[in-house]
Amino acid sequence: MTAGIRRRKRLSSFQTIILGFIGLILLGAGLLSLPISSSDHVFTPFSEALFTATSASCVTGLVVHDTATYWSAFGQAVILVLIQIGGLGVVTIALAFALLSGRRISLRQRSTMQDAISAPQVGGIVRYTNFILKGTLVVELAGALLLMPVFVRDFGLRGIWMSFFHSISAFCNAGFDLMGAPGKEFSSLTAYGTDPYVNIVIMLLIIVGGIGFLTWRDIVSHGFKFRKYLTQSKVILVTYFFLIAIPAVFFFVYEFRFHNMPERVWYSLFQAVTARTAGFNTANLSLMQGSSVGIMIVLMIIGGAPGSTAGGMKVTTIAVLVSNTFSIFSRQEDVHFFGRRIAKDVVRQAAALMMLYLLLAVGGAVALCALENQSLKICLFETGSAVATVGLSMGLTPTLGPISQLILIVLMFLGRVGGLTIVYAALANVPQKFSRLPQDWIAVG
Repeated sequence: MTAGIRRRKRLSSFQTIILGFIGLILLGAGLLSLPISSSDHVFTPFSEALFTATSASCVTGLVVHDTATYWSAFGQAVILVLIQIGGLGVVTIALAFALLSGRRISLRQRSTMQDAISAPQVGGIVRYTNFILKGTLVVELAGALLLMPVFVRDFGLRGIWMSFFHSISAFCNAGFDLMGAPGKEFSSLTAYGTDPYVNIVIMLLIIVGGIGFLTWRDIVSHGFKFRKYLTQSKVILVTYFFLIAIPAVFFFVYEFRFHNMPERVWYSLFQAVTARTAGFNTANLSLMQGSSVGIMIVLMIIGGAPGSTAGGMKVTTIAVLVSNTFSIFSRQEDVHFFGRRIAKDVVRQAAALMMLYLLLAVGGAVALCALENQSLKICLFETGSAVATVGLSMGLTPTLGPISQLILIVLMFLGRVGGLTIVYAALANVPQKFSRLPQDWIAVG
């Protein structure tokens, strides 16, 4: 091969993931802008269609139009497909089609899939993908069947469609809903705030989707034998429990103390669970106290588990950082969980992720404050919801101007594909340096 012929540069797995999401978003925006997608059969401005497609593909749930009243059945179907593909991941869906067509999966495709779903190793990735696809189908179908009696009772035959829509939206931690009606737009699940049955089904779907497929493979393989689980699964389950229990107790004691007992219980539990990047709400968030809003923002940014349908910087990230803090205070050299030492590179990545998400959320909030003349609390709630792909809103998003909407679009995209994915994709062709500079010391703290 002559020197004048350029070698074709192959895309890295991180670049493939990013381009896949960009393609999905643009395709969805194109379809949603068509008259067939709106209930009034008019063209939707591309900027608004792009916002909705990004929110659906990135399983966020922030909307500029009420999903039930503005979009037609076709538009809602497009949104649901975007949620499903975005929740599982573009690469997962592409690999599923390859498996169905009988094509041989190359090592490069397996490596890309490993990065896309945060699998621990390339080996067995095809079996793991089959597990994800079958598990998703079973859980979403079960969720739809469980919701159907209530929704058919309340909405007639349309309740069948609503059952499948909300089951998929909850499992994928998307937060899109079809509960809106003229005069009751953006109502989410407030009508079922004290319904134990609907609360339990939706919360279970959110948790199942949010703890990650690797954790569920451990549960399916080992049952209740917790000691046999992978260290990551143990960390996820324990951290998840505390991140639901502690906020729920706070909301019960402080936020909803003036409600009757059933309302206090269900409001507290649901708001603690939905902050795991689900995006549904059963209480009016705009009426919550400042301390409760602060807790919700923290929970949203933390998010769910790696390799799940949830977003955020992930529960394992905060667990590693908390453990690192205790290790420093107790003068231990290493971070450890359940008798296992954690690699120092993991601690460095966790610190970088937290800093990245905080910069995006706070920087975006400051920009919205300047553009929209709103309070920092409300703006930070919206940007935290966007970058963590949650979808909870205090009512600001539908009123935003084009530039502010673009800021949220960028935050949702960065939050879904992952901050480190963006960095690794941008630096894919930069050679790794193994040389080390002379060591020095500076004081911190």
